[in-house]
Amino acid sequence: MTYANLSKFYINGEWVAPLGGGTMGVENPATEEIVGQVALGSVADADRAIAAARAAFDAFTVWSADDRIALLERILAEYNARYDDFAQAMSTEMGAPMAWAKDAQAWAGQVHLESTIKAAKEFHWEEKRGDTLLIREGIGVCALITPWNWPMNQIACKVGPAIAAGCTMVLKPSEIAPLSGILFAEVCHAAGVPAGVFNMVNGTGPEVGARLSSHPEVDMVSFTGSTRAGVQVAQAAAPTVKRVAQELGGKSANIVLPSADLAAAVSGGVEGCFGNTGQSCDAPTRMFVPIARMDEALAVAKEAAEKVVVGDPNDPAVTMGPLISKLQFDKVQGLIQKGIDEGATLVTGGMGRPVGVNRGWFVRPTIFGHVTNDMTIAREEIFGPVLAVIGYDSVDQAVEMANDTVYGLAAYVQGERSEAVAVGRRLRAGQVSLNYPAWDTFAPFGGYKQSGNGREYADWGIHDFCEVKALVGAGA
Repeated sequence: MTYANLSKFYINGEWVAPLGGGTMGVENPATEEIVGQVALGSVADADRAIAAARAAFDAFTVWSADDRIALLERILAEYNARYDDFAQAMSTEMGAPMAWAKDAQAWAGQVHLESTIKAAKEFHWEEKRGDTLLIREGIGVCALITPWNWPMNQIACKVGPAIAAGCTMVLKPSEIAPLSGILFAEVCHAAGVPAGVFNMVNGTGPEVGARLSSHPEVDMVSFTGSTRAGVQVAQAAAPTVKRVAQELGGKSANIVLPSADLAAAVSGGVEGCFGNTGQSCDAPTRMFVPIARMDEALAVAKEAAEKVVVGDPNDPAVTMGPLISKLQFDKVQGLIQKGIDEGATLVTGGMGRPVGVNRGWFVRPTIFGHVTNDMTIAREEIFGPVLAVIGYDSVDQAVEMANDTVYGLAAYVQGERSEAVAVGRRLRAGQVSLNYPAWDTFAPFGGYKQSGNGREYADWGIHDFCEVKALVGAGA
């Protein structure tokens, strides 16, 4: 599959040549081969995209909700028509196994568009409170900065609500994984999105991302990425007092209660941690188990980890692909070594590539046992298939350790339902999943503490892209 628009940006309804910024190789992390050169934008490219979005805003934001929903439905139809192309793009740019690329990565974009459409149809755009009429309307021009680890998930759950709310936008996908973002721009064009409503500029965070965050004509920044980068976005946005919504890092706890089926809870936790090669901000990377059952838990975890098949994403038997880049590979290797050096028990996995793999940024699925909550591997977000198993003496101690983190994106509890609910209420996290439920794209997603602010998905996402106007005296 070729990507004809890799060297262009989508601005004001057209594919245009960059004004500057150079190019960067797009690497297939499974093979280390460069599959193309993506154009990197400059401040001037960001400025003209913002200008296009600003010029389009007044006309678009007065579209009726029904017309905006109809536009989203056309985008969804075009997305579905190119569903396999999206899966192939994400398999290429991320090294995701094809089954995962189709059933998780491409599906995420589809389901978020569907959820946003349903939510928009049921959304209360206006309501009366006494003599006051409350109106929810689009906030304005939005900068959407998305990550490489769930490209379509994050693009769809930002672009969809922004269009539903009547906003115009500039999208900056990750320059590391730009292929799927380019396809999404093609989908928007084919769906007839009016010129200037949706714009896309590729580029780096320090150049294009910083300009989008600081530009006075941008009314909101919606950012997904690392906490470190999120701080920089917020600082850049502060002088113009624009709204900033952020979904940042995580170090999610998974508490296995004494009432849980230990084998099911532990094996499910390994699967959750290792999904997407561990490159998910809400991955359950800290597993808390009763200390008296530590050895039993580690045996289950070891067996589950060693069933993972790492290798060529095109092999149907493969269940785990590579990490995204050499930079990420080196980071994960360093943290695995740190776990060994600090005295955690290496149960399985460890340093280096899996046996028989000599290229690509593949790592060994790794389990550490007898981890203490002060170890580096229990504190830092690893973003790889590395699970830290921590023992506890009491549920109160487990809750205390689970909350002892700067992060608060997600948490998990396994055990008898009423007990799991009681523990979930005590956890300082934006989303707590009990007994591995199905993904709920209508549940709000976002974090406490340094995991960010604001909430995404369905109506929660639409609210974030709206201003609330009060017409006092409009009549009862």
